[in-house]
Amino acid sequence: MRCVDLFSGCGGFSLGFEQAGFDVVAAIDNWQPALDVYKDNFSHPVILQDLSDEDEAIQKIIQFSPSLIMGGPPCQDFSSAGKRDITLGRADLTYHFANIVCSVKPKWFVMENVEQIKKTHILRDIVEQFINQGYGLSSVILNASYCDVPQARTRLFLIGHLGDKHNQLNQILKEMLSDQPMTIRDYLGDDLDLEYYYRHPRNYNRRGVFSIDEPSPTVRGVNRPIPKGYKLNSCDPKGVELNTIRPLTTVERSYLQTFPKDFKLNGTKTNLEQMIGNAVPVKLAKFVAEAIKSYQKHGSKNQPALFDTINQFEIPNKALHQE
Repeated sequence: MRCVDLFSGCGGFSLGFEQAGFDVVAAIDNWQPALDVYKDNFSHPVILQDLSDEDEAIQKIIQFSPSLIMGGPPCQDFSSAGKRDITLGRADLTYHFANIVCSVKPKWFVMENVEQIKKTHILRDIVEQFINQGYGLSSVILNASYCDVPQARTRLFLIGHLGDKHNQLNQILKEMLSDQPMTIRDYLGDDLDLEYYYRHPRNYNRRGVFSIDEPSPTVRGVNRPIPKGYKLNSCDPKGVELNTIRPLTTVERSYLQTFPKDFKLNGTKTNLEQMIGNAVPVKLAKFVAEAIKSYQKHGSKNQPALFDTINQFEIPNKALHQE
């Protein structure tokens, strides 16, 4: 299946789909530093393009005749880490993604975003748009630590299949989830050569020290050092010597996003931290791609014609392991 990756960043979505056997034929983004990293790691065309210019973007995309379009429109305006102001303008990129998909009309699309988008009218708007264009939709919120990623990152996936019924992939995705969350030690063993590490909390009522024997909290686009005078929080692990604790390095954070160790990361530290934090974890993308492959091969495990309307955001309970 020929895929085009929109808002590709440095390539987490693309690499996951490639690992699942899909043919990624092009990537498009409007941030040159991320595309520079992408070019170092992939051989297919990489295009610098403002996707809010829909007409120009569509003309470039249709040249690749994609069967699937994937993308994670920038989510800062919805994110719990930000001010959650959907009037800031970046949220409009979700509309642009939907407009482009509905114009190109690939057989499949996959959209990834933060869980908070489900509370906005924007998601309701595009769901209605996709349905009106004939897409059968499956929607789910996945915790990455149950999807082969050592990170408790929750993300919403909206998957569309042209001419199909709704909710056809929900059961497949549920059955693919692991029984236990993946810890850092599960994934990397003792490669990090540490037991505990620092991750800057959003406020000092939250913990800042984490063990490798649990999934990491969400990898964000910033990576701050331990502030001078930081004192262990009551919810930090007991018996930890603070002078032995450090933040993870940029490369180590890329491992938590399941980028492979041979993935080339060239650029400034600030840019690399941002693109790593913004990326779709590679193994999470692969997880979703494998569900699509399974559906294509075996069909849905739902009863035929059971659903006439989309059962939005059905959440597998065991995948909601909180940070």
